[in-house]
Formats: sequence, structure tokens, C-alpha cells
Amino acid sequence: MAIWQGESQRKPTGGRRIFAAKKRKFEIGREPVLTTIGETKRKQVRVRAGETRTRVLRANVASVTNPKTGKTVKATIKTVTENPANPNYVRRNIITKGAVIQTSAGKAKVTSRPGQDGAINAVLIE
Repeated sequence: MAIWQGESQRKPTGGRRIFAAKKRKFEIGREPVLTTIGETKRKQVRVRAGETRTRVLRANVASVTNPKTGKTVKATIKTVTENPANPNYVRRNIITKGAVIQTSAGKAKVTSRPGQDGAINAVLIE
């Protein structure tokens, strides 16, 4: 069954909303891609207007930026130490935006959306 990203059938007050139009194709969504640690694997997805998006399914490298020096290096990802999106993601080593990862350069916070951007960018934290 498709994921629908249109307006809710309920109003904020709890009453029912009567729609003037049916569901439209441009309102459908997709299952979220849960990026994990492993040998890098990407997937190309066709989106609206014939464009393509790259989704990271697995990755073992991240572009880590040091905010003090402004330098960016490629660092290998060791593990996920914290993920505010879902505590279970830490156990499963799932990387999302805002996750804290342990890299060869140190602890870093993910600033990109790997399931949508096609890359893992992070900023070092102390």
C-alpha cells in the first residue's frame, strides 16, 4: 500500500474534513531508507519531472568537517553512539540526520540526510 502525504482527513479540532478532490499521484510518498554501516551501496530513484535522487543504503565513510579549522576529511565510520530520532537505531547502527557517529576522526554529528542526499556529511563535536 502506498504512503500518502496529502492532507489529513481530520481537522486540528478533531472534526472531519470533506475533500474537494481525490488523492493525487504527486501526494504519494516512499518507505524511508534506513542507512546502515557497511560496504558502500547506493540506489538511484526516479522522482518527479524525471529527476533522480541518490539514496545511501549502506556506507562506511563520512565527510567529516572540523568547525575550528574548517577542513573536511573522509573518515571511516565505526559505530553509531547516539540517535535522537529513535533509541533503537543505535543498536541497529542506523544513520539519520542528527545521529552521533564514532569515526576515525572522532565523534561527529550527521548534518545531511543520507536516505535522501546520497552522502553522509558530519561535523566534529567535542
